[in-house]
Amino acid sequence: MTIEKRAVRTDDDGLRLDRWLKKNYPTLPHALVQKLVRTGQVRVDGGRVKADSRLSTGQEVRVPTHFAEPENAPQPSLKPPPGLSKADRDYIERMIVFENDEMFILNKPFGIAVQGGTKTTRHIDGLLAGMADRFGGERPRLVHRLDRDTTGILAVAKDRQTAARLGRLFQTRSVQKIYWAITSGIPKPTQGKVEAALVKASGPDGDRVRKARPGEQELAQHATTFYSVIDRAANMAWVSLKPVTGRQHQLRAHMDILGTPILGDQKYGDGTEIPIENIERKLHLHARRLTLKDPKLGEIDISAPLPSHIAQTFELLGFDAGRYGE
Repeated sequence: MTIEKRAVRTDDDGLRLDRWLKKNYPTLPHALVQKLVRTGQVRVDGGRVKADSRLSTGQEVRVPTHFAEPENAPQPSLKPPPGLSKADRDYIERMIVFENDEMFILNKPFGIAVQGGTKTTRHIDGLLAGMADRFGGERPRLVHRLDRDTTGILAVAKDRQTAARLGRLFQTRSVQKIYWAITSGIPKPTQGKVEAALVKASGPDGDRVRKARPGEQELAQHATTFYSVIDRAANMAWVSLKPVTGRQHQLRAHMDILGTPILGDQKYGDGTEIPIENIERKLHLHARRLTLKDPKLGEIDISAPLPSHIAQTFELLGFDAGRYGE
């Protein structure tokens, strides 16, 4: 039996062996991949390894040649999967507010989920998966998430390596995120910090979080948000929010804890009445700005325009988005 040997490329650094095999030999069934590794027919640098072993750049993977595809073998199709329409592709294209060779940034609209879940079949992650041909051939990867009803900046990597690198930036808090919200009531003091650990609490309206109670420290997640009132009108405030941590529903819960829930928040606002007519009953929370510094990408500083329902409320209340700083 003759053997083919392939070196691990830079863009495959850190990839699991079984996923590397599937990427390089896409016609191999999963069960066969597992068998080849388990029986030692596939080796890395001459040694036996497990299927979930992580590969490093320059390592040599040995594969039996009768499993290797000829050079002229057809490559996996990059066409969108069945069901992804031109309208869906155009929908994603309209969201893009920034793009370079390694990543792009979307201005997410209201009402679409970022990832799938129970009874959620249409979501941004799924639409992006059908556009690998548009973004260089590899499946785009989300770097972070937003709630279904939160609008604004959503960062997406074009390849696995960039996703891992950007993910580390987000985890180490090297990325600054600024959100704009309109609250029901004026936060007091008008500038400050909310440090309230949060715990998950299921309810009739689905999962939500609340402030941890005594004795729940082991379950609680530390959460910190800086806030500042930019303007106010009719007992409502335009607030700038800077989360230090990135907990689920953190900004919504923290504003509710202050007694000034975000306008239109059906989950944390307890059905707060909207005091002015013609304001849409939609969540008024927008991921306005993202700033990051990456050794490879340089400095990126992007702001996303307001969605129509928040822009309309700004106009009704006399708030001028172009007059104030971030």
